[in-house]
Amino acid sequence: MLLIRLLLFRRADAGYPRAEARSSGATGITTAITTAFTTAITTAFTTAITTAFTTAITTMFTTANMTGYRTTGPGGEGDGMAGIVLRSLAFNDHDRLPDRFSRSGGNISPPLEWLDVPEEATELVLLVEDRDAGRTPFLHWLVTGIEAVSGGVGEGEVPPGGRTWTNGFGTAGWGGPHPPMNDDPHRYFFRLYAVNRPLELPGAPQAPDVHSAVEKLELASGNMVGTFAR
Repeated sequence: MLLIRLLLFRRADAGYPRAEARSSGATGITTAITTAFTTAITTAFTTAITTAFTTAITTMFTTANMTGYRTTGPGGEGDGMAGIVLRSLAFNDHDRLPDRFSRSGGNISPPLEWLDVPEEATELVLLVEDRDAGRTPFLHWLVTGIEAVSGGVGEGEVPPGGRTWTNGFGTAGWGGPHPPMNDDPHRYFFRLYAVNRPLELPGAPQAPDVHSAVEKLELASGNMVGTFAR
């Protein structure tokens, strides 16, 4: 019996190192897995944050380059011309002009309002032309020297401070629409220019003369279109 007990004791005692080895091996595997998982999560998080930050910075600078400048005229920053808001209480953009403004229906000039004129403008120029009259636009109204702070003109009136020129009909001031009978509706472009000095024009300017004179002096512009047919 004593011999049996000694043998059992030795066998039990011999198992302890193997159990400790198994326990130590399991702990090492767990530690390795935990370390790998933590490293992977940290790396993924760092990469995501870095990518998001880089994208945000790139987008911010791209947007700044696209929208950070607004031109105020020839030679200014950017590619577009600053805009003047031009509108009328008598008709909407691309609407038919009321008959009272036509040459045969009363020949009254329409009321106009304008906003956002640059502070550096010294005067305004108002041009109305029929772009569908033929190869050369027909001049219906030309007023120069308009006060830059005027803000608009009433129906049948001359803009404040303005000088009226001869229209395409040979009369001074407004010459209302009078397209050929049964023509498709003609388009009448109302253009307002802010300039930094008076225009140099010939004695009886036509629409192309105005465009040429205003080209290098324009600080901003606005336009709207009215249509008319008979």
